[in-house]
Amino acid sequence: MPSMDRLPISVSMLTQSQRERWDAFVHSCPQATFFHLSAWQGILEEIFDHRSFYLYAERAGEIVAVLPLAEVRSRLFGHALTSLPFCVYGGIAADVDAGADVAHELESKAETLARALGVQYLEYRNLRPRHPDWPRQDLYVSFRKEILPEVEANMLAIPRKQRAMVRKGIKNGLMSEIDESVDRFFALYADNVLRHGTPALPKKYFQRLKDVFGEACEVLTVVGPDDKPLSSVLSFYFRDEVLPYYAGDDVAARELAANDFKYWELMRRACERGCKVFDYGRSKVGTGPYDFKRNWGFEPQPLSYEYRLYKCDGVPQHNPANPKYRTFISLWKRLPIGVANRLGPYIVRNLG
Repeated sequence: MPSMDRLPISVSMLTQSQRERWDAFVHSCPQATFFHLSAWQGILEEIFDHRSFYLYAERAGEIVAVLPLAEVRSRLFGHALTSLPFCVYGGIAADVDAGADVAHELESKAETLARALGVQYLEYRNLRPRHPDWPRQDLYVSFRKEILPEVEANMLAIPRKQRAMVRKGIKNGLMSEIDESVDRFFALYADNVLRHGTPALPKKYFQRLKDVFGEACEVLTVVGPDDKPLSSVLSFYFRDEVLPYYAGDDVAARELAANDFKYWELMRRACERGCKVFDYGRSKVGTGPYDFKRNWGFEPQPLSYEYRLYKCDGVPQHNPANPKYRTFISLWKRLPIGVANRLGPYIVRNLG
């Protein structure tokens, strides 16, 4: 009998009948993330109209690696094949014993697909480097830290100045509540991103996340003593991790320390739920969110976004830090919230 790593590899496109097998692999594979789950395929297609191509590799009838991809086509931002848009992590997730040839087969299929689609570039949002010689995006880092078993131990692990901000929120009489709907979250989120000059994702996207992922997608909202919503976060739960992913704050949140209190409450609840990792998600180096997360005692871990360039001269910079978007950001901040919420989805769907 040939050894496992010498058996032939077959690469297939995900179909409805194989979703259960795909997700079982994702849950068991240490390299896989929440964003490798098959449900993202439907969300990307239904909400954003992005064609998707979910590839998986089999050996001896067993899935040994997956690669989710989606095509993003925009007159403003170009034409790309990405793993995955709107997700901070992606790329190939492979079994530890799969062998380099499995990843090579998936990447070869992805390159063939990218050339057939005529995209300008192929993007992998890897957690760790796979191809040190490929062009890469060095703008983003992630922040991950262990959640200690005891609630008070997690409080004491927060650096002193940041801990004082959490206690300020507690003294201000703030409370956290779990929302069944996305209404309060979206109102805070949409207002928040408008103040920063960026378009909001559509409300139906957040509702779809809740509908599809169920208990694995949770909205936590902080209210003041007068029950006014001040700060809200939509988080994902995957295996033993919690990932706060989208957030929004009222203008009064800073003075009342509602944002600080919000993340403490999420950490506290995650601890009580038995979670072991707090994944603070992606931030751009040198920004306010980057500094905020470091203040919590989290150390940045570089993300390895790698590219195959076909019809562009360099790594694309489709983010607010790009100076060419400065005028757009300035103008967007002046829009009425209703107008911004109507126009935003048509723009942001192509950013990913």
